[in-house]
Formats: sequence, C-alpha cells, structure tokens
Amino acid sequence: MAVTAAEGGHTGAEGGHTGPEADTFMLHALRIAAVVALYWFVSITMVFLNNFLLDDRELDAPLFITFYQCVTSAALCRLLGRLATACPRRVDFPSLAFDVKTSREVLPLSVVFIAMITFNNLCLKYVGVAFYTVGRSLTTVFNVLLSYLVLKQGTSPRALGCCGVILGGFWLGVDQEGLAGTLSWTGVICGVLASIFVSLNAIYTKKVMPAVEGNIWKLSYYNNVNAVVLFLPLLLLSGELTRLAYFTRLADPAFWGMMTLGGVFGFAIGYVTGLQIKFTSPLTHNVSGTAKACTQTVIAVVYNSSTKSLLWWTSNLMVLGGSSAYTWVRSLEMKRKPLRDPQDPAQEKLLQGEKDSAGV
Repeated sequence: MAVTAAEGGHTGAEGGHTGPEADTFMLHALRIAAVVALYWFVSITMVFLNNFLLDDRELDAPLFITFYQCVTSAALCRLLGRLATACPRRVDFPSLAFDVKTSREVLPLSVVFIAMITFNNLCLKYVGVAFYTVGRSLTTVFNVLLSYLVLKQGTSPRALGCCGVILGGFWLGVDQEGLAGTLSWTGVICGVLASIFVSLNAIYTKKVMPAVEGNIWKLSYYNNVNAVVLFLPLLLLSGELTRLAYFTRLADPAFWGMMTLGGVFGFAIGYVTGLQIKFTSPLTHNVSGTAKACTQTVIAVVYNSSTKSLLWWTSNLMVLGGSSAYTWVRSLEMKRKPLRDPQDPAQEKLLQGEKDSAGV
C-alpha cells in the first residue's frame, strides 16, 4: 500500500518520532519544560522575597506588607483589565468594573482570604524558608477533615494513611526543630492556622464563583479590593501604622521597589499556577509543587549554611512523600469512578491543596 504524504513522517510503531511529528513533540516538550521552570522560578523567588521583607528587623509590620501586596494585586488586575479593553487582540483579561453587590457577595471569601495570607506570611516570618514546608504541611489533612465535615465526602483508608504519614512528618519536624533550639511555636501555630484557612478558601471559592461569572481573575480583583479595605482597621489596631511612621527607609525607592516586586510575584503565582495546570495536569502540578518545595528547602539550608539532622530531613521527606502519595491515590480513585462520583469543583480544589496560594 502506498504511503500518503501525511504518513511520510512515520517510520512505524517502533521507529519513534521523526520529521514534523518529532519537531512538534519537541516543541510541546520544551513548552512544558518552560512553563514548569517559570512556575518554579516565580514560586521560589516569591517565597524568598517575602521572607526577606518579613525578616526586616527595623520594620516589624507583617500586616502592612500583606496589605501592600493586596494593593499591588488589585492595581495589576485593574491595569490588565484596561489594557484588555484597549488591545483586546493582544491582552486576554476580563474587563473589570467595581460592583458593590458583587463585592458584598465575595466578602465571606475575602475574610477567609485575609486570614489565609496573613497567617501564611506570619508562619514564613517566624519559621523561615527551611522549615516552611513542614510548618505549612497540614493543608492536605485539613482538606480531608473539611471534606468530611462540610462536603460530606468520605476518604479511603489509603488516603487516610497518606495523611497519617504527613502528620507523622509534621510532628517529627517540630520535634527536631525543638531539639535544635530553633523552634518557634508562634510560627508553628500560624502554619496550622494558615493550613486551615487554605482549605476553607477552597470551599468558599466554589461558593462565590457564580457571583463573578466563574472568572478567577474577577474573583482575584474583588478579593484583593475587599482585603485592602478590611486590612485598614487591622493596621490601626495592630499599631503597625505607628511603627511605619518611624521607619527610616520610608522614603527609600529601593524599599518600595522590593515591596512592589513582592506584590507582582504574588499576583504572578496565580497565573503561572493556572498555566502549569493547563499545560500538564492537576496531578503533575502537585508533583511539580512537591519537587519545588524540596528544592526550596535545600536552597534555604545551603544559603543559611545550616546543619540539619537526618531525622529533620526525614520529616521533610515524610511530608512531601505523604502529600504526593495522597494526590496520586485520590487521582486513581477519581479515575475508577468518573460516572458514579463526578468530581465537584470544590473537591478538585481540595485535591490540589491550593499549594501556591498567595504568600506560599
């Protein structure tokens, strides 16, 4: 039989990819690699940049730093919305016009959102980058707990076993930090609270999505605008505005440049997370996030010239391994019964674990 022009690039099932097909495969692989590398760069840079800002001994104002990041994110949403209106063919972004009714409907999520990013940054401030992965590791555990309490969704014994491994890694990590004399109970408590609010954020996101027509960027805009307003009384009550008034580098462009850069990276993480899921899959995104967290921990330990015990490293491996295993188990369970138990968007959010929410 004659080989058609369309088949000319094939050498058979055993011949591999050649010609145009090989080029297409290579381009696709390179595109995925570029997207994953971009996600790693943005995520790791954001964590270290936030740690740098929060670790400023002269300015102890974690709420103000978080507030400014929300201001930056809201401004970027607004800017991109206007650019999309002016250049619709070049910029793909929803047009944004503030609506009080929509803002009020998003408000419950915004309260959870504020708690999530605030405790997230406080955890990072007090435990540092090296222990941050373990300190914030209970998100998956609370996902399972809230899935049962709120969504009435049961969890398989294998998935519960994975949660047990995560819990074991968390307690081992806390124990090793204590033995090393570097444990911050404030940081640990903030990490636990951040994990709870990350899980709640997934549930409330699903509930308010209809208010923003299912558009994640509109939700981000209203969330950040609400957060800016809600942060104002918190800044007054915490006394951070007074501390800010006495800050010697308040008029330093370099300080505001770093603050703005932190806000830009906080905004960008939402985009690159969605991009990685789009070009790979939720499961691959979680595997990539786990590998990124491991790399991030190693970089932090090397950068700080720290010496960690074998059991300390074991706690990190238990947390990362348990989280990856949980994602894999849940993915297999969903594939087995796609028709009988369709995946709820909220449950999918819980499966993904919201690993790269703002401040992570």
